[in-house]
Amino acid sequence: MAAEEQKGAGGEQPQEQKETAQAAAEPVEAQPEAPSTVEAAPAATAEPAVEGEERPKKKAKKAKSEGEVEGAPAAAEGTEPLAAPTAEGEEKPKKKAKRAKVEGQELAEGEVLIETVDEKTDRKVTYTVKPLFGKYPFTGVVVTNPGLQRYININPVSVPHTGARHANRPFAKQHVNIVERLINGMMRSEWGTGEKAKMYRVVEDAFDIIAKRTKANPIQVFVDALCNAAPKEEVTRLRYGGINVPKAVDVSASRRLDIALRNICSGAISSSHNNKKRLQQCLADEIILASKREINSFAVAKKEELERIAASAR
Repeated sequence: MAAEEQKGAGGEQPQEQKETAQAAAEPVEAQPEAPSTVEAAPAATAEPAVEGEERPKKKAKKAKSEGEVEGAPAAAEGTEPLAAPTAEGEEKPKKKAKRAKVEGQELAEGEVLIETVDEKTDRKVTYTVKPLFGKYPFTGVVVTNPGLQRYININPVSVPHTGARHANRPFAKQHVNIVERLINGMMRSEWGTGEKAKMYRVVEDAFDIIAKRTKANPIQVFVDALCNAAPKEEVTRLRYGGINVPKAVDVSASRRLDIALRNICSGAISSSHNNKKRLQQCLADEIILASKREINSFAVAKKEELERIAASAR
């Protein structure tokens, strides 16, 4: 009986061992299946993701490299004809709008519309000019003396300064505005040499004084003063043997204007010395007196003296 129990016990032990072995084998078999599924899942999901990410990058890189290497000259060549029409298309409406604005705009008081031809480009140029000093227009200004009409330049300008554009050219001073020539004449003395800005302000203030006192356009008053102060005759000396004989001669129109300008400027400067009046007040007085042909004017007195000596030397 003891042997049988031992045999039964011995027989039962292998069954239990088999069961335990089977139980241990089942989770062991299930464990490799689970990791296999886990490994397969990331492998299946990761591979397309990696391939999907790499492929567009590679394509983008290839497209970028092709655009830089192969397409760069083509793009550069293609942009030139495209940029030209756009630039032309942008400029043309601007030019048309600007021309339409200049031609159709309402001019302010004193502004003048000027149409000229550019010497360099031979194109028609249209522009507006504001009044002199922003106050006094050139419209309506008339040169009463027919001999001085060609030489008194009253073309509209807003700022009478050309920067010596016509300097050192024969007979080019007739292209300089008459107000600028007055400013340059005021610089002749040792107190105004090279001081263009100072004399510019002096002339502007003098024109303001003239406008207040005469209630007229100071440009017209100044032009009348030049016509009244321009001498028609002067005296030259002829030498016969050892004798000097004065002889009356006619004065050219250009010289007449030069003498009138010089006398007006020198009279204003000399009258300001040892005087409480400022230079602009003296210049305004000289221009007003000359425009009225008053003998108290220095320029008119010089003109009368020259013509009287010439009359006696005929």
